[in-house]
Amino acid sequence: MKVLVSCPPMLKRIDEFRSFFEAKNIELITPNIVQTLSEEELEEILPTVEGWIIGDDPATERVFTAGKKGKLKAAVKWGVGVDNVDFAACKKLGIPIINTPNMFGAEVATVAAAYVLGLARQTYLIDREVRKGNWVKPAGRSLSGLVVGLIGFGDIGKATARFLKGFDMKINVYDPFAKKDESDLVNYQFLNYPEKIEEADFVIATCALTPATRNMINADTINKMKDGVYIVNVSRGGIVNEADLLVALQSGKVEAAALDVFETEPLPIDSPLRAFDKCIFGTHNGSNTIEGVRRASHQAISYLFEFLEV
Repeated sequence: MKVLVSCPPMLKRIDEFRSFFEAKNIELITPNIVQTLSEEELEEILPTVEGWIIGDDPATERVFTAGKKGKLKAAVKWGVGVDNVDFAACKKLGIPIINTPNMFGAEVATVAAAYVLGLARQTYLIDREVRKGNWVKPAGRSLSGLVVGLIGFGDIGKATARFLKGFDMKINVYDPFAKKDESDLVNYQFLNYPEKIEEADFVIATCALTPATRNMINADTINKMKDGVYIVNVSRGGIVNEADLLVALQSGKVEAAALDVFETEPLPIDSPLRAFDKCIFGTHNGSNTIEGVRRASHQAISYLFEFLEV
């Protein structure tokens, strides 16, 4: 039996998990991946394996169909985001599949908080200038009393709100499906997006990418925001319309943005976003801690073994 692992964080620590597969007499297929495999590569590999632990690859009906024609029996989406996976196709083809939710709330929220601090105090800009030999002292913003417009109140959003509340920031939450307890109602204000978005000093996206959330941050909603707003995205690139964000950065409507995710990943070398020194860019790496990867990988392996009945 063979299992394909195409999730980069898990692959980087794959030696830690090999013994679990060896104990079941399963051969691991571990390609060298920067971000994702292509549909063409998956069409070639999937028919030869019984199981697949998916990263951010294009897990489309096309590739699942190719796998089903071969040996593919089951799949697990590593992590919480599932916008790249065609679950309907799996159901139609009879391929059991599941993701691993509630694994990285604190991990991704830590990055969101770091981005807020970095934008407010321009620490990333200062670091880059010092490395160039410059001794710059830009004036930052005090966080106490500033308003956060938080889009999404799931595992990541809740943790982000909790962290930023510790800096005495005011949190306005946008999530029609938010599960709220009494403390949430005391500490945060729940609104319908984009109600009161003009109050926000920081707009932070921590929501899943769905048809309803795609391009939620666009020219219209940005125009409703206050001048000099900061935008943070640690969810999925499709939440922010990058062309509209670029225009807003050029005009100064948006002071700066911190993006761990992009519409195209890796960020193209010719992306005009790279011109804005105050911005902070990541590599879709918010969940990648030793502890978080271990936790999600163990869960993914457990689910896959159950599906494969090994």
